[in-house]
Amino acid sequence: MRILGITLPENKRMEIALTAIYGVGRSRAKHILLKTKVNPGIKPGQLSVEKENEVRKLVESYKIEGDLKREVGGNIKRLKDIKAYRGVRHARHLPTRGQRTKTNSRTVRGNVRKTMGSGKRKEEKT
Repeated sequence: MRILGITLPENKRMEIALTAIYGVGRSRAKHILLKTKVNPGIKPGQLSVEKENEVRKLVESYKIEGDLKREVGGNIKRLKDIKAYRGVRHARHLPTRGQRTKTNSRTVRGNVRKTMGSGKRKEEKT
């Protein structure tokens, strides 16, 4: 089953398979399946053509994939352009939501900077 050029994994339940689409999480997937009256436990390959088209139509009514990525990117660019604090943090690749940076923040900054202890060499006693 393909929706907006994304092939849903055939071996996973519909509830999980729909999350392969950017912008569709677990709660939105459950909501889509509830509205289209599709069993969340069914696999995408077992779906009838009519139900498949219903699901596809409902998913395409949301802002997902390219449109959503473009909007999020535009929001970040706007913050950078007006030199807002959050925009500056995005530009410097630092956490934007108030986390500490002395320790942690490996995810945003990257795993490159490893801590090394005190920096002094320990002398051996002979």
